[in-house]
Order: sequence, then structure tokens, then C-alpha cells
Amino acid sequence: MNGALLRHTLRLQRTKLAIVSIALTVWGFLPPVIYARFGSQFKALMESGIMPEQFVRFGGGDVFSLSGSIALGFIHPIAIILTSVFAVGFSASAVAGERQRGTLEVALARPISRRALYLSLLAASFGFIAISIAALLAGSVSGATFAGVVKELAFRNLPLLWLNSVLLFGAFAAIALAASISFDRLTPALGVTLGIVIAMYVLEVLGSLWPAAEMVQPYSLFHYLKAKAILTGFVAPFDMVVLSSVILIAMVWALVVFPRRDLAAPS
Repeated sequence: MNGALLRHTLRLQRTKLAIVSIALTVWGFLPPVIYARFGSQFKALMESGIMPEQFVRFGGGDVFSLSGSIALGFIHPIAIILTSVFAVGFSASAVAGERQRGTLEVALARPISRRALYLSLLAASFGFIAISIAALLAGSVSGATFAGVVKELAFRNLPLLWLNSVLLFGAFAAIALAASISFDRLTPALGVTLGIVIAMYVLEVLGSLWPAAEMVQPYSLFHYLKAKAILTGFVAPFDMVVLSSVILIAMVWALVVFPRRDLAAPS
């Protein structure tokens, strides 16, 4: 890993990181407030049978418990889109975007190996994701405090939720970076990664809303982020192992393929 490149990358992305972090903090603030104000009403609707249980337990979260509302905030499309700015957008463009602009050869002309370049970009991606998830958690804690329900939150479980979330979006970042080193253009690298993320999200949502489709959920990486279970004290080490394995496989692919690629001049 190259420290100078890592610092330069962090410096270039600091404004974008600040905007995404603020947006995630604001978003994380909302679900606990909604739970405190309307959680009892949503629970009454579910118990009355007017609203199907699947629609109030979406993605492993719900709207009538603090842990469930925070979990719902993590799996909601808004949180996923904001976090994917770095997990997908930055990672997919990190190498393929440079190739498309014809500037990758300039970077590699300096005393830095391809593996060092890749590891520096991967470390930057994980750094951005770690900060983004911390901002989302900070917003959730702030919202719970503002709504007066923070006593229902077990703070000792927050680091595990942070780690599980970082591994999930880190897996997408590793996939995106592996795609980025595999293509000479940004469009296919971004398309492949977005296709994977969207397909996995559809599988998770489909399994959540349709009991007959629960069998497809294990094929989605989103299934291995169980925010509510973690917040209530139930941790599944297998989930961490699955996400870590995906990251490792993507890293091995990139470290083997990238040094052997023939980087032709862009056309």
C-alpha cells in the first residue's frame, strides 16, 4: 500500500465524503423519531390485520421498536444509495475511470506497483465506508436521544453493527474494484457492479415481502446484515464470515488479474 497515494485519494474525496456523511447523519436521525412518534400506531395497525406483517417488518427491520427502526434505516434504499456513492461509485471508477481518461499510465509510471495501487484504493474505499456508516450510526443515536427513547438502545452492540455494515458495503466495494481493474471503461465496470447490488437487493426485498420466496434471501449479501438482531444482542458470526469471504475472493481476483493485464492505450 502506498501512503502518499492513500492520502492524496482521501484529500480529493473529502468534500464528497463530508456531504455524504451529513446526509447519512440526517437520514439516520429520522427512523428513531418516527418510531417514538408513530410506533404504537403502526403496531396497532399490524395487530388489527389491516396491514400485512411483511410490510412492517421489511428487510429485517420494523417501525414499532427502536432497534427495528434503526435496522430499517440501514436497509432502506436511501441509506444504500448514499453509502454506495463510495462502495460502488468511487470503487468502480477508481481504475476503469483512470483508464478511460488515459491517466492510469501516468500514475503507474511513478514508483508504485499495480498491487500497491490496488491496495491503496481498496483501503481508501473501506475508509470512506467506515466513516459513512459511523455517520449513519451517529444520526441514529442523535435521533433516539432527541425523541427520548435512547434508553432502549444497547450502546455495547453498536460497534458490532458498525463492523457488520462495513463488511457488507466493503464487499460491494471489493467487487466494484475487482470490476474496475477488469475493464478499460467505466460503463461496464459500473454496470456490472450496479447489476449485482440491485439483483441482491431485489432478492432480499422479495424474500422479505413474499414468504414463498424466503429461500432466495441467502443468495443476497444484504441478508447477512441483521441490524436488529445485533442491536438486541444476537450476533451471527457466520454472517461476518460470509461477507469477509466475498471480500477475500474479490481481492484475490484483483491481485492476480491486475498485474497481468495489458493496459492498451485508450481509444
